[in-house]
Amino acid sequence: MRMDAIRGPDAGTLLIRALRSNASAAGITMQVATIACTPWASATFVGTLHRLTIAADPVPGLRDWIDGLPEAEFAMRGHIVADLSVDSIATIGDREHVTIAVLTLIDA
Repeated sequence: MRMDAIRGPDAGTLLIRALRSNASAAGITMQVATIACTPWASATFVGTLHRLTIAADPVPGLRDWIDGLPEAEFAMRGHIVADLSVDSIATIGDREHVTIAVLTLIDA
């Protein structure tokens, strides 16, 4: 039996699913253009630092959705979003590209 089948999806996969669900609820269609995940730990917590670039069409409500990301709730089985910051927003071609940094922690 594959080990990933036992433990389920990793934090990056769960984060992407949660972001898509959150965006869909706001009427936003988005794609993840890039993602980089780095293990992270402190004296008391273990998690992952994710840096993502999201591409979305510039539809009404997009900027409100982006502005609300740092305070949004994300459902991620076994993990919590401890911090989310919007690092940059750029228009490339006809799409908005939003770079975010997200710290997820293992919810023990």
